Amino acid sequence: MNSYSSYKDSGVEWNGEIPSHWDFVRLKYLFSLEGGKDSKSIQLEDGQYPILGTGGEISRGSDFLYDKPTLLLGRKGTIDKPFLYNEPFWVSDVMYYTIQKKDVTPKYLYLLFTLIPFDYYRYGSTQPSMSRLDYESMYFPVPPLQERQKVIKYLDTKTQKIDDLIEKTEKKIELLKEKRTSLINHCVTKGLNPNVEMKYSGVEWIGEIPSHYDIVRLKFLCSVKTGSRDTQDKVDDGDYPFYVRSPNIERINSYSFDGESVLTVGDGVGTGKVFHYVNGKFEFHQRVYKFSDFKRITGKFFYWFMKHHFIFVTEDQNSKSTVDSLRRPLIDGFQFVIPSKEEQTQIVEYLDEQTQKIDFTIEKETQRTELLKEYRQSLISEVVTGKVDVRDYNG
Repeated sequence: MNSYSSYKDSGVEWNGEIPSHWDFVRLKYLFSLEGGKDSKSIQLEDGQYPILGTGGEISRGSDFLYDKPTLLLGRKGTIDKPFLYNEPFWVSDVMYYTIQKKDVTPKYLYLLFTLIPFDYYRYGSTQPSMSRLDYESMYFPVPPLQERQKVIKYLDTKTQKIDDLIEKTEKKIELLKEKRTSLINHCVTKGLNPNVEMKYSGVEWIGEIPSHYDIVRLKFLCSVKTGSRDTQDKVDDGDYPFYVRSPNIERINSYSFDGESVLTVGDGVGTGKVFHYVNGKFEFHQRVYKFSDFKRITGKFFYWFMKHHFIFVTEDQNSKSTVDSLRRPLIDGFQFVIPSKEEQTQIVEYLDEQTQKIDFTIEKETQRTELLKEYRQSLISEVVTGKVDVRDYNG
């Protein structure tokens, strides 16, 4: 694609130069903004109309505020996710909706809004917000009508192809993750020999296991202890890792254990999901459980089995309680499949090798997805600011 023959300075850093014959117009002259309203009075479980909030439908209602194609903009919270809507709707008070004044369509306005550096408008607040004045005072490049139509047609075609590639790549990543989980679950309960004689384990979520394997409760396999520190004890750039109630590992200048162990979160949203295998000096939170001094089981096999099977019992527990937390009876009674030490070592070595290959592929595909998203955003930016001339596009 070619560029235009001449440009002028837009006067706005994030727009840069625009074609000389394009207008540069404040939003308030293109659209008016209307704030959403509290929806409590019209909420209805089987309501006819969607009630829209940040990112899409949040509930249903008996009435609507607007019934024409429009662009919805963030007002509080998630302010950087504008989206188009074409059906009658009610919009909550965390959003604005746009009412068209001129012939700049909501679709074109949506493309323009992808240019906005929303971080600039966060003001350091824990609750990012955008006022009507913030939006209305923004300037946007506006080409003549026929060019706008070309821009929309060109970007519709090109971004759809990119979106299709992104969707395929993301599906591939999900399938790889499922393959990884399935591989681990199979290996730590069935072993590596597909022809071995099997028996029922007596545990519903484990199913059949090789006939020479044992089922042993956790309390007979290791010692269990919680830490003595709180998150506020962390030290930036501390000497030792500090395991807290999140996937993030903090730092601290002291340690209370030196050796091989497995750690898991004792309460909060990470319960049954966050696990660490450690072999060295570290400190841990008072609501983090440490498993160490392993008997009949290697630390790495314990980690693989615990990480991918403990969720079955925590989900069952939490379905009966509103609190995500672990209690010692649940931990002590958790049942492990125990092969011989030799088989455990073989399984761990096999899983280390195979999961590393899968993880490498997932990382490559994730990077590909990010590059596609960056290219998509760059393409939109180049076209809607006139850096690329699409007037001759006939696709």
